[in-house]
Order: sequence, then structure tokens, then C-alpha cells
Amino acid sequence: MYDHRSEHMMKARSTEKQTNDQVENKDAQTVTLIYQARIADLFRNITVTWNKSSINHFISINVENPVNEKNQYICKIDLKAWQLWCKKGLKNLEVDGRKLDVYWDFRQAKFSDSPAPDSDYYVAIVSKEEVVLLLGDLKQDAYKRTKRKPPLVEATLLCKQENVYGKELYCTRATLGEGEEKHEIVIENSLSGPGDPEMWIRINGVTAIHVVNLYWAFRGNEIVSMNNNTSIKIFWDVHDWLFSNSSSTYGLFMFNSSKEVCASIDDPDSRNFDNWNHEDEDRYDSSQGIQSLSGYCHLLYAWKI
Repeated sequence: MYDHRSEHMMKARSTEKQTNDQVENKDAQTVTLIYQARIADLFRNITVTWNKSSINHFISINVENPVNEKNQYICKIDLKAWQLWCKKGLKNLEVDGRKLDVYWDFRQAKFSDSPAPDSDYYVAIVSKEEVVLLLGDLKQDAYKRTKRKPPLVEATLLCKQENVYGKELYCTRATLGEGEEKHEIVIENSLSGPGDPEMWIRINGVTAIHVVNLYWAFRGNEIVSMNNNTSIKIFWDVHDWLFSNSSSTYGLFMFNSSKEVCASIDDPDSRNFDNWNHEDEDRYDSSQGIQSLSGYCHLLYAWKI
């Protein structure tokens, strides 16, 4: 049974052009999160991109314009360490004739390897009397400063997309299933070793998937049960790792958790993913595809260096 929802999610590369930008600027790190929130009487996608390189560090907030896709509402906040004056601020946007305020405070923000802060910050998007989207852990500080209340309908995180770089080992942390607990994800391959190339996907140190011969299974999917009784569906496409001559190739992985995933555990066709191919991703509107999915998805681009 062909799962068209999975194909839609895998083609989310066209969400923004940052994926192509990685080829030109390999020292850049990006993390993109797509939320859905109610703004100006419509549910809109809000794309939040954290970007860090040797010369830039910023967060970009893109609010969907369903009437004109080429004319989105964009707010960019510079996070360069030496620009202390911009660590706390406010910017205004106009969305369909209505005011949208973006508040932020990064003065005490703590960073590690990710372009996004680990703690001690907030970014608050305000529409009318509500904080329609709130990022960061300093929530009370944000509500106190904005003097606004939480929304009647909470924003929903639809997708997280990130780029990681390596040769045989790729590591990240991701929220899988319900709650905010972060799980360690490690993807390892033996492309440079003798014999048939293998691949391992480990979650919290436990091998969830082992592909014995990537030449025969460079695309596939499996359903994995977590210790917290959550089930996730993992898709992979590492065709370009094996067969591309380009100096910049990536493997694409997707981790999807939803009620449909749990319900399909006993489906003998749930592993079939033979029809998927991401070569035509650029012809796809990812925002529509993401909306058609259920559950949270984590997209990982594993670039070979």
C-alpha cells in the first residue's frame, strides 16, 4: 500500500532554498521548524529558520500568505554575538492589514552546537490580544513583556528540518512522539569499508534499524516501537550516497509519529516504499504536503563531506 502522505513529507526540501544554500556554504548550520497558528482569522504556516555560519547568525520568521505565495511576510533577527544592541527587540509586520508584533530577548541565551539556543530566551509573535506563537523557555517573561494572553488555539509544530554533516556518522536530537523529551539519534554507515555497505539507525543508543546491504535497500521504511509506548515510522533515501558523482550529496531521513503510524503496525504493507523518489522534489509545494500529514515529522538531511 503506497503511502502518499510519506511522499509528501519527504519532498519538503522545497520549503525554503536553504538546502541548496548548504552546498555553497558547507559551514552553515540550519534548523527549520514549521508551525501552524491562527493569524488574521486564518490558520497559516509559520516557518522559523535558525541559521549559523562563520559570518552570519540569525533567525528568520516567515508567515504564510495564502493569497500570494511569492509575497510572504518575513521578519529577520540578527543574533551575532558582538551586536549586543539587537539581543532584545521588537519588530512589526502587517499581515492582511492587521498588525503583527514580534518580540524577542536573547540577552541571556545559551547556545551549544545548534544554531538555535538551548535555553534562556524567548521569541513571541503577537496578534491582537494573543501570543499566537511562543518559542523558548522564558515564557513568563514573554507574557509579562507583551501583556498578552495565550491563544485559544495553541500553535502546532508540524515539522522540523535540519542539515547535519559527516562521513560515516551523523548525530542529532529530536522530539519523537508526544511530549518535549529529546531523543538522541545516530545514523552510521560503512560506505568506506570493505564488503557491502551497511547502515545503522540508533535511537538513545539502541539500534532501531540495521540495513545489511544498502545497494539493495537504499530506500525504505520501517515502524519502530519506542520504550515509552510510542511508535514512529522511519523513512530513508540514501541513493545519492551510493550513486551520485556530486561532491555534495545527502541522505534523506524522516521520522514521523502519529496515530496512523500506531494503527499500521500490523499492516504487512507498511514497509513498502518502493515508489518513492525525491529527485522531483523541486516541483513540490511542501507546505501543502505537510498540512496533509498527521503527526509530527522530523526531516534530516545527512550531507557527506
